[in-house]
Amino acid sequence: MLFNSLQYLVFLPVVFLLYWVTPHKLRVPLLLVASYVFYMSWKPVYGILIFGLTLGNFLLVPFIARSVNRKKLWLGIVVAANLIVLGIFKYAYFTVGAIKSGLAAGGIDWREPHLHILLPLGISFFVFEFIHYAVEVYRGKPLVKNFFNFSLFASFFPTQIAGPIKRYQDFIPQLDIKSKFKWEYVDEGMQLILVGLAKKVLIADNLALVAQAGFNHPEQFSACDLWLITYAFAFQIFFDFAGYTDVARGSALLFGYKVPINFNLPYIASNAADFWHRWHISLSTWLRDYLFIPLGGSRGSRWATHRNLFITMALGGLWHGAAFHYLIWGVYQGVILIGHREWQHFCKKVGVPKSVIESKIYHIASVILTFHFVCVGWVFFRADTEKIAMTMLTKMAQAPVELMHFSLNQLEVLKIRDPLIFPALVFLLPALMIGQVVVNYLKDKKFYQSPPWAMQVGVMVALMCLLTIFSPDSSPRFIYFQF
Repeated sequence: MLFNSLQYLVFLPVVFLLYWVTPHKLRVPLLLVASYVFYMSWKPVYGILIFGLTLGNFLLVPFIARSVNRKKLWLGIVVAANLIVLGIFKYAYFTVGAIKSGLAAGGIDWREPHLHILLPLGISFFVFEFIHYAVEVYRGKPLVKNFFNFSLFASFFPTQIAGPIKRYQDFIPQLDIKSKFKWEYVDEGMQLILVGLAKKVLIADNLALVAQAGFNHPEQFSACDLWLITYAFAFQIFFDFAGYTDVARGSALLFGYKVPINFNLPYIASNAADFWHRWHISLSTWLRDYLFIPLGGSRGSRWATHRNLFITMALGGLWHGAAFHYLIWGVYQGVILIGHREWQHFCKKVGVPKSVIESKIYHIASVILTFHFVCVGWVFFRADTEKIAMTMLTKMAQAPVELMHFSLNQLEVLKIRDPLIFPALVFLLPALMIGQVVVNYLKDKKFYQSPPWAMQVGVMVALMCLLTIFSPDSSPRFIYFQF
């Protein structure tokens, strides 16, 4: 069931009405049933998977809390069990393919077994939530003793498929609050849902046409075209995932629950570390708390810190998908994070004046440079294979030479379904960048936080009209559903 489907537009109001007319003690079971209906509407058999993982973690994690001398052993068992399940469903084909390639390199022709495994939606997200719970209990946090509450923590339908990744200390206590209906839940929740759908349907889905054409046939486009196509994907994935998060947060808010913010204007980041403080925040903080810090974090030498960053981001890349181009993307993210740290060290070593580093020109240049470093990474992320990614990047490197011979005739190169796509991109992409800066400026202003009621209604009506008029013929599912 997709957030941007007619099914969800019927499902959500029905659950909302039932929830608020149901006595408090029955609300969690109601949401739990609704969440399983939501998940099993895609493939019913995988309801057994999420239930089995939930039951297994609920029964095993208490051994971590009760054990005196074997806490670490029990933690290892729980984490390993979760990762094995994730590995079977997500990395079986990747592992078999890697083994076959390795044997083929040695001259051995191996006929791999035919696996019939379909990746369950959202498995990476709720497995990470289970691991977070186990580690926090190991660190001394309290157990969740109510099975219904624990089950809803993992299966809560607004965040079930693509996050944000919740922390149980934040979510579980909300389930015990005897909240009463407030119109502000509807007001704020519907605004988030509508804005999220607008990001997805109006912006991301239309940019997807450009990205798909370019990444499917990069040989047909010039270097400048490929940069524009990469920019299109950069904004497509942002508005697609940020749109999903807005709908998830808005849906949760309809029931009085708050889930984490996942994005904070990532494309105005001034360096790679700042980008990961703003992009997919629930994942980046999870990787920091449960991978980077356990590896040693930044407590050791510079080399050890770089090693820990590299491993963390490489594994973060593989978390996104069982393919070498995701691994390369993760490695690339590790490299630019290490590069940022080395640049900071260099500036301190040579004594670059603080006034220079804090100047507006330096900041603007840093934002532009960071954005382009991120876009290079998106090529590896979006391309179906590393070969396609390298083909694109090799051609994109020729952009400066191409720009020197630029002519107006090149405006006709990008011929996709809609002849207005290319000129729209020329104006839309800079507008999106400027828009992010304006929004960032207005965030601290009272007008942005509490716009007049009439303006709120007007914006929502305008968005509904735009969603009806300008939505593509078919809206693809959210990008992060595949992870």
